[in-house]
Amino acid sequence: RSCNPPVGNLATGRTPVTLTTCGQNSTELYCSYPDQNLLRQVSQGCGQPHCTKCNANQPDNSHLPADMTDDFFANPVSWWQSAQGVPREEIRLDFETEFYLTHVIAVFKSPRPAAMVLERSQDYGQTWRPYKYFSINCTATFGLQDDLVEEGSMCTSRYSDAVPCTRGEVIYRALNPANKIEDPYSPEAQDLLKLTNLRLLLLKRQECPCHGSGLVEKPQRFAHYAIYDLIIRGSCFCNGHAEESPGSVGFLREPGSCVGVVHGRCVCRHNTAGDHCEKCAPLYNDQPWKPGDGKTGAPNECRKCRCHNHADSCHFDLSVWLASGKRSGGVCDNCKHNTEGHRCQRCKPGYYRDRGKPMSSTEVCKPCACQPMGSANATFSRSWRCHPKTGFCYCKPGVAGPNCDRCLMGYWGFGENGCRPCDCARDCDEHTGNCFNGYDNEPFFNIPIGGRIPDLVQIPTNESEEEWKWNDHEQGFSALRHPEKCVCKEKVLGSVTDFCQMKYAYVIKARILSAHDKGTHAEVVVKVKKVLKSGKVKIARSNRSIYPESWTNRGCTCPILNPGTDYLIAGQEDSRTSRLLVNMNSLVKPWKAYLGKQVSDILRTGCK
Repeated sequence: RSCNPPVGNLATGRTPVTLTTCGQNSTELYCSYPDQNLLRQVSQGCGQPHCTKCNANQPDNSHLPADMTDDFFANPVSWWQSAQGVPREEIRLDFETEFYLTHVIAVFKSPRPAAMVLERSQDYGQTWRPYKYFSINCTATFGLQDDLVEEGSMCTSRYSDAVPCTRGEVIYRALNPANKIEDPYSPEAQDLLKLTNLRLLLLKRQECPCHGSGLVEKPQRFAHYAIYDLIIRGSCFCNGHAEESPGSVGFLREPGSCVGVVHGRCVCRHNTAGDHCEKCAPLYNDQPWKPGDGKTGAPNECRKCRCHNHADSCHFDLSVWLASGKRSGGVCDNCKHNTEGHRCQRCKPGYYRDRGKPMSSTEVCKPCACQPMGSANATFSRSWRCHPKTGFCYCKPGVAGPNCDRCLMGYWGFGENGCRPCDCARDCDEHTGNCFNGYDNEPFFNIPIGGRIPDLVQIPTNESEEEWKWNDHEQGFSALRHPEKCVCKEKVLGSVTDFCQMKYAYVIKARILSAHDKGTHAEVVVKVKKVLKSGKVKIARSNRSIYPESWTNRGCTCPILNPGTDYLIAGQEDSRTSRLLVNMNSLVKPWKAYLGKQVSDILRTGCK
């Protein structure tokens, strides 16, 4: 819910500033009529005037501005008094920060002024605006209607009578029936109630009616303003996000300060911060700050940014907020633990995501472990050493492996310039380049395959947390799904004669399921859906493995086999190992019904 701090006396512990004080330069003799409340018996007259001296430098005879704001219960007869004969006086109270005003009470020792103005400033005294005009004749003095005649008028005559001559009150209420405020934290309410300074302008003195023909004292000795108490009721300005200040319930008691002083610093709730809870806490800027709603009671809490525990603060970005459909606008600041992004959701260049750890782990980003000799110095993004999602490095021509530490099949001579192509029909020794003559001594497929090739463009910021995974501790290599990265000169379905001359041992319709690096060889697992032709190796409509033979210098299988896709596959077999082979002479095409029918017709009638 929205919160409301308690109301206190904002004048307590603060000293007003006045233009004059009696006895500032020398001792003054002044007179006043006695307080009727102190007389033992109330008479028809005013009593005899009492005359004494005032000297600002003598504690027993001084009447300083601070006497207006002292404890009126402990010091009921202390007061401030102006110098004699001044026609105009000003009393100003300056606050160190913004407060909310509820009402003002001034208890005069002298007769109340015939004209005065109560003003406030909201910019620390730069500009002033009136709260209320007070006059015995509003129209004559200020050109305004009296609120006794016209409700809601800015002027009133109800507090300007000279009687009583002492302890007459002037009262101003910021909230009254004319000022209907439904939400105390709305801009309209703030404009009315918020202030940094308060000023009383005493514009015209008036004499007590007790002055009669029998007066023996000099009239000028009565010519002064005097105030017993100045009470300013208000509260901390906390935007509906706090109901107390530090130190005690309601008020802050700072070392050496008066008990009950209302200080303007709030104990903020709802994930807000600042002296007035006017902003969101450092890590809670995912949506725009709002004040509490005093009408509905909605707290309008600040929402935490999603920084995955990798940042101590965030800031609100309007463009991000609008782009998200006004759902999230937080941008994390100074991401730690080698992360980056609006939500610290990806690893910095030179690091990759450890999928075995949660995104909030301090060790979620590991440094790339690329073999310096085999990895490329320049990629599309020069700062990337390895792929930020897989950790696989970007290799030089002819080089393979997640860390770029060995040659591709069909290449040899690992060195500064990568690996050189074998000058052989098939594979060769990776150290000497000597050709292999058969299958038995061929080091079958030493690089992992399957999955997706590393994308060398910017990674989207909203990637899914769940990525493809590899089973049984086997490592997958991004070699598929991006034909523009893997350029293969694949076989096309030409004439019937060309197809028949290839003498394919098997023709099947199969779905690619996954690819695995077994260390000594690679396997692509497929689900055989239809057998159009088979040779010596028996083929059933079930899951089985096929074995790619051809590789490019980018580590791609050729022909390209995309997991999850149905293909027409025509290739050779190795009857000694019962393996179905796929190479550059194989026909591999995404399955189409018309294509299957065309090949079936060729097999049935064309090849004799």
